[in-house]
Amino acid sequence: MIHSVRFKAVLDTNVIYPLISRDLLFWFAHYDLYTPKWSKHIFYEWKEVMIRKGLNQDEAEKRIAVANSAFPDALVKNYENLIPTLNLPDQKDRHVVAAAIKSNSNCIVTNNLKDFPNNILDNFEIAVISEDDFLVDIIDLNPEQAISAFKEMVLNKKNPKMDEFEILNQLRICGLTKTADFFTQSGLISTW
Repeated sequence: MIHSVRFKAVLDTNVIYPLISRDLLFWFAHYDLYTPKWSKHIFYEWKEVMIRKGLNQDEAEKRIAVANSAFPDALVKNYENLIPTLNLPDQKDRHVVAAAIKSNSNCIVTNNLKDFPNNILDNFEIAVISEDDFLVDIIDLNPEQAISAFKEMVLNKKNPKMDEFEILNQLRICGLTKTADFFTQSGLISTW
């Protein structure tokens, strides 16, 4: 059950990189709908992606610093010794599971579900969930707080400024169709 700040989720790199989805994840965390967790390895990968996509190193480091400043308890430490003990289909993902174990997280939010088999994660009582399903669960369980977080996200969206419908469209473009549809079909957006 995703119902409070006590619910901890490790955010994999592929859910942190797209700006619009990261914004929604961070606003939900700001509203205490869950507690985000990440590691230096995850942010190293995020930095590599930002630079590969054309951002300069200073701006990439600034974005990482802002995330760590906004959520100072999110950075998982002292997980590195667990990495070699784990066996996953993609060995490069072991650091994500190690961070989840170390932080006693409830789940890993990722769009690469196949890289985190349940038969391995079950041993650590860690679930794996897609970003879209994670966000829909949060909205479904906490509709008032979720819509407040979404409204504040819309009001603070600059460069470029977007209204709620443009943001919903951007969420769909990023593959978060269930999330955008849930906001729309539940009538949450129409109550503004």
